[in-house]
Amino acid sequence: MVTPELARHLTEISHDLHRQVGVMIDRQGSIIQVIVGDARGLFIPPLPRERGVRGRLKGLRLIHTHLDLSPLSQDDLMDLAFLRLDAVAALTVGPQGLPGRIQAAHLLPQPQDGRSWTILEAPHVTGLALDFDELISSLEAEFARSGSDGAGKTRERAILIGVTGPSRAAAEDSMAELAELARSAGLEVAATLIQRRPRFDPRFLMGKGKLTELVIQALQSGADLMVFDAELSPSQVRSITDFTEIKVIDRTQLILDLFAQRARSREGKLQVEMAQVKYLLPRLRGRDDALSRLTGGIGGRGPGETRLEIDKRRLQERLHRLQQDLGRVRAERQERRQPRRRLRLPVLSIIGYTNAGKSTLFNALTHAQVLAEDRLFATLDPTSRRLRFPREREVIITDTVGFIKNLPKNLLEAFKATLEELEEADLLIHVIDLSNPRVQEQMAAVDDILASLGLQDKTVLKVFNKMDLASANLAALQCRMHHGVAVSAVDPRTLPPLIVRLEEIVEELPVSRTSPPEAPPAVAALPD
Repeated sequence: MVTPELARHLTEISHDLHRQVGVMIDRQGSIIQVIVGDARGLFIPPLPRERGVRGRLKGLRLIHTHLDLSPLSQDDLMDLAFLRLDAVAALTVGPQGLPGRIQAAHLLPQPQDGRSWTILEAPHVTGLALDFDELISSLEAEFARSGSDGAGKTRERAILIGVTGPSRAAAEDSMAELAELARSAGLEVAATLIQRRPRFDPRFLMGKGKLTELVIQALQSGADLMVFDAELSPSQVRSITDFTEIKVIDRTQLILDLFAQRARSREGKLQVEMAQVKYLLPRLRGRDDALSRLTGGIGGRGPGETRLEIDKRRLQERLHRLQQDLGRVRAERQERRQPRRRLRLPVLSIIGYTNAGKSTLFNALTHAQVLAEDRLFATLDPTSRRLRFPREREVIITDTVGFIKNLPKNLLEAFKATLEELEEADLLIHVIDLSNPRVQEQMAAVDDILASLGLQDKTVLKVFNKMDLASANLAALQCRMHHGVAVSAVDPRTLPPLIVRLEEIVEELPVSRTSPPEAPPAVAALPD
């Protein structure tokens, strides 16, 4: 781990300077950094960001001195975890500047006795007898095995993190939904963690000690990603990523990524990109001085624009172009609605919480082939079909994007062009997953989003789907309380009561929207 000659050089220099002195050594034995601190500690500057493979350590070990004969500190162990170092060792400095006791720590592939690292020590550096190369190779092999499912994973692994107040039940429900979002986005959930705090930490959201445990757990489980069940502020993202090299995203970013995967139409892609740009703009920053290169040039006064300012300006220009493109899309939608208005066909829009079975019900009613999967946000692009009732009444029925609790504001604004379909609707068919244990919260979330869109006065019919997965008493109770209809969208035999109810509601709609179009007036012959 460290030769006696290097140990003596370090302790002698530290004794002369009355400061802690450390070196960062790679696996070839080369010193890549010399760090000089004060009497109590030292600050490790940014390290190269290589070796990001799952289950790999940093490939560097820190050897530094302690002037007060103290053992490894909590800060030393945090550096070991946050930076994924091979090892951290502390050399005590004797009265004559000679090396004394040595204490070293390395991470463990699996926790032992509640600890994620082990400490080796000896009264002198020569007493620390171990084959360091062999130790690190075996550790990395175990880390790789502990984070593997044996199938040569290609999917990213994520640790899901919830920081909550007094209500643990609400936090567990929200985390269950976050896990569904993660799986729908193609992530493999390696672990979940909920921390209850009376007050959120303004820098890390959670405590620094718990964050240390998370970093170690990520390494032990082979996780590439930490997903927070909250919307992190730009400063919180910076603070967390400054302490760990693991990628950090929040709930909003996960939903945006999921929408980006699902978008198929040009309109959907434009809307998702606009939401992503709005999310990214306040979070754009330079990670080092290399992003502050000047581009003034001949004829320019002052420093000119920094790289960061150019990036922001380009994003703002892109945002402006996206808004223009979506404006044209909105106008095209208005044009496409004109024939529908002339026909005066009633418009029914299917809404509801994501994965409630909206597309399955749409397909069952219209015999369409819209993608219907047991995944969140399987449908992003609205689809419309004609539906003919048994009494020869025709309507337009539309399948729309699903809602979710705490839907990101930027996403809601970006999808206004799509949600305009709801403004044109004469009836909103609110599909509800009766089998979901969070059914009441999901219904309330949809009602809140409708209110935020100014649609709370629309006529709404609640359709309780998946009645085959719930008790008959629950279905009857919910239908009685909300004047709704219970169906199973996968069973056509349960649909007739819904069709009858829809036909009754359509018959009661204002005559101006449901009556057939008037015959065009006869053209009178003009005199010669």
